[in-house]
Formats: sequence, C-alpha cells, structure tokens
Amino acid sequence: MKKFFRIISYIKEYKAQMAWYSLFITLSIVFSLFSLGMLTPFLDLIFGKSSLSSLPVNAINASSIKDVIYGFLQNNIAKYGKSYALGWICLFIIVSIFLKNLFLYLSYYFLAPIRNEVTRKYSKLLYNKILALPIGYFTEQRKGDILSRSSNDIAELENSVVGALEGLIKEPLNIIGILLFLFFISFKLTLFVFVLLPIAGFVVGRIGRSLKKQTNKAQVKWGEILSQMEETLTGLRIIKGFNAEQKVKKQFYGLIDDIFGIKNRISYRRDLASPISEFLGVTILSGVLWFGGNLVLSGDILSPGSFITYVALFSQIINPAKALSQAVYNVNRGTATLDRLNEILEAPVTVNDIASPMQLNEFKDSITFENVGFSYQDDSILHNINLTVKKGKLVALVGSSGAGKSTLADLVPRFHDVGEGQLLIDGINIKNYSLHSLRKQISIVTQEPILFNDTIAANIALGKPEATEDEIIAAAKIANAYDFIIKKEGGFNSTIGDRGSKLSGGERQRLTIARAVLKNPPILILDEATSALDTESEKLVQDAINNMMQNRTSIVIAHRLSTIRHADEIILMQKGKIVERGNHETLLAQNGYYQKLIEMQEVK
Repeated sequence: MKKFFRIISYIKEYKAQMAWYSLFITLSIVFSLFSLGMLTPFLDLIFGKSSLSSLPVNAINASSIKDVIYGFLQNNIAKYGKSYALGWICLFIIVSIFLKNLFLYLSYYFLAPIRNEVTRKYSKLLYNKILALPIGYFTEQRKGDILSRSSNDIAELENSVVGALEGLIKEPLNIIGILLFLFFISFKLTLFVFVLLPIAGFVVGRIGRSLKKQTNKAQVKWGEILSQMEETLTGLRIIKGFNAEQKVKKQFYGLIDDIFGIKNRISYRRDLASPISEFLGVTILSGVLWFGGNLVLSGDILSPGSFITYVALFSQIINPAKALSQAVYNVNRGTATLDRLNEILEAPVTVNDIASPMQLNEFKDSITFENVGFSYQDDSILHNINLTVKKGKLVALVGSSGAGKSTLADLVPRFHDVGEGQLLIDGINIKNYSLHSLRKQISIVTQEPILFNDTIAANIALGKPEATEDEIIAAAKIANAYDFIIKKEGGFNSTIGDRGSKLSGGERQRLTIARAVLKNPPILILDEATSALDTESEKLVQDAINNMMQNRTSIVIAHRLSTIRHADEIILMQKGKIVERGNHETLLAQNGYYQKLIEMQEVK
C-alpha cells in the first residue's frame, strides 16, 4: 500500500478537487441513505403502525430529524388522510434519489481529472527518464519491454491502481454511512454484524495474495511479445528471404500461449472476488434475518418496519463491499505495474550535470584523452587511451569490430562517462561542462541513418528548430541532398516514412549530413557513415562529408580506409588499445597491422 500512497503524492495540486469529490460523494451517500430510510415511515404507514408522532425538537441529530419527519407526516394524516401523507413519502424518495445522483455526478466530475493526472504524470516521468538515462542502460534492455512499460503498464496503472482511487474513497464512506444508520436503527443487531464481517474480510484477503506475482509475469511476457513484434517488423525482409516464417511464428505463438495461461490465472483469482464477496454477504444477511427476526418476534425491541428497513440498508453493503474488495485486488495488480515502472524511474542516471556546471560556449584548442579507461559492467572495453585531437584536425579511428572505436567516440558527447583517467576539452574535464552546452558543440552522423517519421525539413532542422527555410536549403546543398529533395512531390515538406523508409540509403544518409551541417558545430563525429552504401551513393555522401568537414574538428570511424587516407592522424585500435598511430604514409612505412588492412582492402 505504500506505493499506492506514493501515487497520491502526485495529485497534491488537486487538493481542492479531492475535497469537492469527498464532499459530493458524502452528500450522495447521505441522500441515498435518506431515501432508504423513508421505508420505515412508509411501512409503518402502510401497516397501520401508530408510532408516527409529533415530538418537540430540542437538538439536531438523527433522532430529531426522524421526529420532524414523523411529526410532519402525522399532521398531514390528521388533516388530509393517509393517502396524502403517502404522496409526501414518495416525493421525499424521488427528491432524495435525484439529489443522490446529482451529487454522484458532481463527485465524478471532480474525480476525472484526478484519475487522469496520475497517468499523465507517470507517462511524462517515464519519457523524461528514458531521455535522461545513459545510452549504456538500453544496451541491456529489450526495446519491446521498454515499449510495454510505456504503453501497457501505463494503461494497467489507470485500470488498476488509479481506478482503485474511487473504490478506496467512495466505498469506505458508503459502508461507514450505512453502518452508522444501522447502529441508529438497532445497536444490538449491528454488533452481531460486526462479529461476522471480519471473517468475510479474512476469507477475501486470503484469495488475492498471489495476484501481484502473476500480474508481474504477464507484464514481462507482454514486453517479450512487443520485442518480437518489433524485431519481426524490422527484419521482415530477412525472415522471408531465409524462409524463417515458421520459426518466428513458433516463437511468437509460444509467447502468446504463455501469457494466455498467466492471464487466465489472473482472471480466475480476480473474478473470484465478486462471487465470494456476494456469497459471504448473503450468508451474513441470512444471519441478520435470523437474529433480527428473533428481535422482532421477542416484542418491542425492533418494529417490523424498522427491521425491513434495516435489511434493505444492510443489503446495500454488499455492492460497496464487493467494490472495495475489487479495489484491493486492483491495488495488488497495480503495485506490480508500479514495480516495473519504478525499475526505470529509479534507475540511476550515471551521466548527469554537476551542481554548477560551466558553459562550453566555444571550442578553442583541443580534445584530450588522458589515460582513459572504460568498462561496462564487468566488461573492460578501453585501456589507457592517450590521444589529443587538435582543433581543425581530422583524426580517424580504424580497427576490427569490437576494438572500441565507437565507444571511444561516444565518450566525447558523454553518452558514457570515462571510468579511468579523464577527458578534457580545452584543458577542462568535460564533466565540468553542462551536457547541453557540450553537445551543442558536436554533430554526429552514424552508420545507420537515424531519421524520424516527419517532413524532410523537420528532420534537417532537428538540432536547430528555429532555422529558416534558406538555412535548411543551404545545408541540403552542402550535403548533396538538394537535388533529390526538390524532385519529391512535396519538396522539403515531403514526409519520409518510418525511419526514412521512403528514401534510399544514400538519400537518408545525406539528410543526416544536412542535419549535422545545419547545426553548424565545431566538432564532428562520423561513425562509419559510408560503410553501408553502394559505390555511387558512397561518392555522393563522401563528397558531402568532405564539404561538411571543412574548417571543423573531426573524429571519423572508418572501415573503408580509402575514405581516411588524408586524415591528419590515423589511430589503429585493437582490443580497446591504441596499437599504431600516425598519418597514412607513416603507417605504411611501419609495415604493421595498418599495412595488412590496406592490402586486404587492396588500397594503394
């Protein structure tokens, strides 16, 4: 329940609405009870009970209200007859029911924004945390599981815990109001009820203890299902090309069958709450009929009219009790959902600004790696890296896959933080700069073009939303993208589809270059930007890259050594270490590993 009350902390700003909700739901309950309470004078009148009396009212309480009503009815009977008084009773009931439903609607009116506020805030918190977490966090996470927590878990939060807000406020008030009325009618009979209610509560509580565990299993399975669905959509061409439809279908069917079994078990336990509550309620009601009936038969302890009213009121406890037990079940399900959401929300943000960071407004001199080491969990990736990239120079990182090239480049924009040594820009540790100002000085072009399902112009202007049309066009021309863009039916306003699916590989890559150009940073990081392209596209992209790198400091990761022959310094890496360094001619003269790479690629 602690996690449930944590949700309440997110709606502090809605104190006024919560107060209005509590007031209106209380008034709704009062008028509901009043309408049922009118059964007593109705039955007494119908059965000729002579207890209707007019007594002086000395204080305002439940008893005095009853005396006022009875006195009013007695006066009308004396003047106009019983039929006239019966009409007043019916009118009281109609007005009471109208007011009950009016206040019930008003309570829902003030509850709705409170319910929605929790899911709104959790959705924003989760999205903000995803943006704040370091890149390394997601290397160990399944994308489908993250999507499941962002969609299914948020929906489950609303359906379970947030839905229980109403049940845990309204139903206890309803039950308390009915019990107070029952005490007023018969203190002895209500004490008898209090002996039976804890037994029912114990039985219902024992049934639902395993709900949380089962719900957590279901949410994990949904994450696996979304992961496979995402992988299937991404790799559909390969699945069909390798005739792997039956294999992936079997995997998907297995996951669906697993979650089917889990959700069935959840439903069995959840759905048991309502019939068990109703059965226990009717059992207790039968006990009330037996005990109360004896009180009526014993004499003047309880009148028949009061007893029938008591039974009618007590029967109204069954539905609130069922709703309350369902709310408790929902909280058990919802806390499992909260646990999954909190795994992300409480994950440590290892890359963050210090208390009072400096602003990197201008890159002046150099980027320096001093004895830099980096490990991810227990896997050591970089060892004792010493490297200086002077302003305006081009440094190329080469080596086999897994050598640590991309990790080394990722340290510059602080996608990861160094584990050993330090990384300096203009002689100052980059941890002392604000992340925003640091990344403002850097543009990145990756091997896989990362584009968004938006217009061409919006994708180019991602890093500079305020860019003018002329600036966007100029960036596209530098990136050799202008010619193919204007041939599109919508020009710069053409949408490019999911991940740029409406464009060729070369066109997508040139858009990412245009995006980097428009940002106009002093530092460029190019991660194998041409390795996945055909020869013609590679030439166009490489020309665009050469245009972009003019008068900029560039760190280039390359597999095709022909693209970095003119680099100021080539850094050859193996197993996280620098094994050779120098320009193209110097490395050829060493006749080492770089020479072997050249020979393998037949570059002379």
